[in-house]
Amino acid sequence: MAPSRAVYRHALPTLVLLTALLQPAVDSAAQIRPLAERVEIRRTSYGVPHILGEDLAAAFFGLAYCHVEDYGERVVMGLVEARGELARYLGPDSLDSDFRNRVSYARAVETYHLLNQDMRDVFEGYAAGVNHYVKLHPEEFADWVQPTFTGHDVAARWILGVDWGAVRRLLRRLAEQQDTTTAAVEPEEGSNAWAFAPSRTKSRKAILVRNPHLDWDAGYYEAQVTVPGVINFYGDFRVGYPLYYNGGFNENLGWATTNNSPDLDEVYALDVDPQRPDHYLFDGSSVPLRRETLTAEFKNGEGLARETREFFHTPLGPVIHRGGGKIYVMRAGGDGEYRSAQQFLAMMRARDLDEWKDAMRMRAQISSNFTYADRKGNIFYLWNATIPALPHESGGDTSAVPAQRSSDVWTQYVPFDVLPQVHNPRGGYIQNANDPFHYTNLNAVLDSADFPANFPSPNLRLRSQHSLQLVHDRRRLSLEEIVELKHSMRMLLADRVKDDLIAAVRTSNPDSVVSAAIDLIEAWDNSVAPESRGSVLFRLWFERYLLGEHPEQIRNLRDAWHDAFRHPWTPEEPTTTPRGLSDFARAAEAFAWAVQETQDRFGSWDVAWGEVHRLRMGDLDLPVGGCSGQLGCFRVLYFDEDEEDGKRLAAGGDGWVLAVEFRDPPRAYSILAYGQSSKEDSPHFNDQAEMFAQGRFKRVAFTEEEIEAQLIRSYHPGMEQ
Repeated sequence: MAPSRAVYRHALPTLVLLTALLQPAVDSAAQIRPLAERVEIRRTSYGVPHILGEDLAAAFFGLAYCHVEDYGERVVMGLVEARGELARYLGPDSLDSDFRNRVSYARAVETYHLLNQDMRDVFEGYAAGVNHYVKLHPEEFADWVQPTFTGHDVAARWILGVDWGAVRRLLRRLAEQQDTTTAAVEPEEGSNAWAFAPSRTKSRKAILVRNPHLDWDAGYYEAQVTVPGVINFYGDFRVGYPLYYNGGFNENLGWATTNNSPDLDEVYALDVDPQRPDHYLFDGSSVPLRRETLTAEFKNGEGLARETREFFHTPLGPVIHRGGGKIYVMRAGGDGEYRSAQQFLAMMRARDLDEWKDAMRMRAQISSNFTYADRKGNIFYLWNATIPALPHESGGDTSAVPAQRSSDVWTQYVPFDVLPQVHNPRGGYIQNANDPFHYTNLNAVLDSADFPANFPSPNLRLRSQHSLQLVHDRRRLSLEEIVELKHSMRMLLADRVKDDLIAAVRTSNPDSVVSAAIDLIEAWDNSVAPESRGSVLFRLWFERYLLGEHPEQIRNLRDAWHDAFRHPWTPEEPTTTPRGLSDFARAAEAFAWAVQETQDRFGSWDVAWGEVHRLRMGDLDLPVGGCSGQLGCFRVLYFDEDEEDGKRLAAGGDGWVLAVEFRDPPRAYSILAYGQSSKEDSPHFNDQAEMFAQGRFKRVAFTEEEIEAQLIRSYHPGMEQ
């Protein structure tokens, strides 16, 4: 049996000395003992696993076992997808995915030996953990599932490539098709992040808040992974990956990520050699395309069939289109990058800001805002991107850039130290809600003129403005007060346009029902708290006002949004615009429609937000507050409509949230709305849902004493009884 956690704690100095003197013998002995014996899983309240391993391979063996224990087939299917073999079991609809993934898989195999040993141990331990669970529980999986996954399969889950969404948009442009924008007020996927310096906290310790907003099937998974003397990290370990866009904290520091959508790629139009159709003219030479032929099998009834496709590549990137005498190639920042997980592992093991920055300088994480805080009191923001240093204007995703020689194409990234960064700003806060870097702190506004032209222009949407309103003052806050602040239920849009709406309706000669409804709006507190009355009506009104009677005809939602306001957003008034309504007549007409529509859909035009907006999970059916970030909510939720009763069911937005104070040791709260397990028969399927709906967090267990106090069960993988 593996040593107990008490042995780890009290024998650590001796183990360090023995490791130094007898390293070969210790490593050899570790390889002989089964991985399952070298890791202990401690489940605390709400099923959170605290994984204590003797080494990295054992620890991530334990993480994989927990992932499959709680999410089952989802983990296995992700690895099959990474191999490019889904169609073999699911049919031809998966062929496009399989062909793309076979390219990534080949890259994973050819670069695997370039990863450091620690990273290979992580990947191989994770694969072994999946195999171990499948061997022990074959009845939970389809007959074709075999426990033969490898480190290559795991590594292939995060090989970076081209942005095929950008490719499709460009191809539509090349085909002279109008690019449409989905006409809907929600969802607005993204995240919120805050960091507070000691000058802003009652404890005089830095505080970090991580608050991602994704669909509730995104697979956020809360866990702690510990290898004494090697790693001790608490945070989110996305289901099916050992490391993937992680955020959280160790004893010394932590970080949060928020999407930043940098312009990382360019499409180049190369001239076809008229004499040799599979060649292009470049640098005065005729250069051959590299042809790659791939074959994939797919399920065809009870048997299998094969399909073969050809792909063409250039040293600049893959060929995405050929026509009109041109060969179009996508040159993407990070294409083929294989070290992303290795960078996250280095970040998790960093002990201070300098070490953390050194990990970031790997540039293997190609995008995302990073909001950082540490025990020394630093707060730091980085707009992270492996963004090209362009020798030309960016073509974006609307046009291809002609290229005839090497000087026409980008060959280097913008240096790390040129990226937008904010360190310990005046006012003691950092915030990001997915808008560009300029307004991270209103006391330290960053000027676009200081950055390359292919960096984003200033923008500050309502959710970001709400964020700034919550933190841009001089109050000192406790960790608990910050958690409460994060749950602000205000809808900022209402603050900006409600007065004009009231004026528009009252000057339109409304009937008695509409008049009573606008009285309700005037009395409404501008919130989307579950008990709030007026918010449902207001949301339906604004959607009608913005999109009109035929939302399917809206070609550009951004233009519609701009035109809706009397004062659209402007960088001259970044925190007070947009405001006012541009069309009073349309506003009044839309409001009368919304009164009747709310009555028809929900039985009353003064229905409470929580009567319509529900959190349904298993046997729970709870009222829940929150709305789209586009409406200016900071407590972000977006919803699907129930086909049976028309209620709106929470489907994304706030899901996993963490707030940590960097005391010694750290003190933290968290919530995972959809629970640790997707299995409905698990006690941890929905045991956090009621807390989430009520805006409450659970206390994080980080230290051995805290784990012991919350311990539900402890076991080695496969030895649960």
